[in-house]
Formats: sequence, C-alpha cells, structure tokens
Amino acid sequence: MATSTATTATTTILPSPTSTSGCTLNTCAIDSSFYMYQIDLAPNITFLALFSTFLLCFTLTYLVTGRWPSFWIAMSLGLISEIAGYIGRILSYGDQWAETGFLMQIICLTIAPAFLTAGIYLCLSRIVNAFGPEHSRIPAAWYPRIFIPCDIIALILQAAGGAMAAIALSNATSLDTGDNVMIAGLVFQVFTLLVFIGICVDFGIAVRRRRVRDRKDKKAGSTTARLPWQLKGFLVCLGVATIAIFWRCCYRVAELNGGWTGPIIYHQDYFVWFEGFLITLAVAVLVLFHPALCLREPPEPAKGFDYTVVEQGS
Repeated sequence: MATSTATTATTTILPSPTSTSGCTLNTCAIDSSFYMYQIDLAPNITFLALFSTFLLCFTLTYLVTGRWPSFWIAMSLGLISEIAGYIGRILSYGDQWAETGFLMQIICLTIAPAFLTAGIYLCLSRIVNAFGPEHSRIPAAWYPRIFIPCDIIALILQAAGGAMAAIALSNATSLDTGDNVMIAGLVFQVFTLLVFIGICVDFGIAVRRRRVRDRKDKKAGSTTARLPWQLKGFLVCLGVATIAIFWRCCYRVAELNGGWTGPIIYHQDYFVWFEGFLITLAVAVLVLFHPALCLREPPEPAKGFDYTVVEQGS
C-alpha cells in the first residue's frame, strides 16, 4: 500500500494491477494486497450460501402468494448484490491482488443494503393504514414517496463513488474522491434511516396510547381486540432489520472514513460481524416473518385495527 502525505491531508493510492502483477502469498507481503489481510474462505462461503437461500425463499413466497411484488423486487435486488459481493470475495481468495474480485465486493456489498431498506420502507405505509392513519403525522401514501427517493439518492451516490474508485484504482490514482462520494451516500442513508426510525417510534407511541385509552374505555363484558402473533412477530422483526441495517451503515461510514488503508478496513473480524452478520440478521428475520404472510390484504382502506386483529377467544 502506498500513501502520500501532504501537510493537511492524506491521499490513498492502492497498488495498481501492473505494480502487483504476479503477486502471490508466497512472493508478496499480505499487507500489499487490496485487503491487507488473508481472506478467510469459510465465512464468505457461509454468507454466500445464506443469501442464496434467502433469495430462493423470497422468490418462492412471492410465487406462492402473488403478493408484495415490490417488496420481493427490492429484497431480491439487495440479495443479488450481496451474492455478487461475496462471489467477489471468494474470487479474491485465489488472488488477493486481482482487481476484479476486490471491486465486485466493495461496490456490491456497499450498495446492497440500500435495496433492502427500500423493501422496509414499503412496509410502513401498510402498517400505518392497519393501525390507523390518524396516528401518523404523515399521510400513509407519502411514506414510500419520501423514503424511496431518499434511498435512490443514497444508492446513486454509493454506486457513483464506487465507479469513481474503480476508475482511480485502474489508473493508480487517488481513491479519495470516490471514497468521499461513497461516504456521502452512506451518511445520507444513515440520516434517512434515523428519520425513519424516529417516525416509527413516534407512530408506535401514538398507537400505544390509543390502545391504552381503548382498554380503559371499553364496556364491561365486551371483547378485547388483540394483535395476532404473526403481526407482533413481523413488527418486532421489522424493527430488528431496520436497526441491524442502521448499525451496518454506521460501521461502513466509520470504515471508509478512515480511508482504504485505515484502521478499521483491514480487520476481517469487523467485516464479518458488522457487515456479514448484521445483514444476515436483517434479511433472516424478514424471511421468517414475511409481510405477505403476516399482513392480510384489507378489503377496503383501513382505519384502526380492522384487518390485522382478531377477537379474543376466536
């Protein structure tokens, strides 16, 4: 790795393909490779197998139910990106100085969660309609109109930054510009997720207050509406997925903020836990509690708990 330091900034220049041509683990130091550590094949194969299985599960669920096509498309695009990223890492295991595998994993794994968050954002408007749009500060239809474009902006910035970094890598020039654009996309994604979490918490508090008030006001002997266990599980899992992706994005910001030779990026354990594990957790819980299985189709525009509750004792 080569870094040239000015008085006010550090410029990161990774080795060019020509300067490391013919390098192997026996002929070159590992810290001269793109990764600066020897890739462990086991976790990468595991994540590849898991994400491939998740993609199959989402596809089968859509084919069987025919519901939530937009959610299926968003999750599938995210999982395909994850799969491509881990294929890149597995290819790099054979040659850690090769450019192709390195670029595949850094670009695909960086942008993949933007597709996954799009799937999560699509769920919120349905949840708001289910529990009562009167509790939301924003009309239910506006949630995807606000958050999906924000997600697209984050995705474009991350993809553009990755492309700029790829060009710089091929030319053996500074990666700093591409790095900064990718960081901008990740920071915007973190901000969007933070706003989304805040809105969800605010809506949840309003619904909770309404339910407490309804319990106090109910007449003696009347039935009490309760949430089905599928819906409870879905709400919990949606929260887990959102927080997992949020923390993963925070990790990526910290990682890239240190540069391509920074103190975080060359720790493989950090990558396994804060990238691989967190995204696996986020997707796995949504496979188990898929909205097509947990949210019923309303016969008409919902208000309150008209289609997501059952009567006690039923």
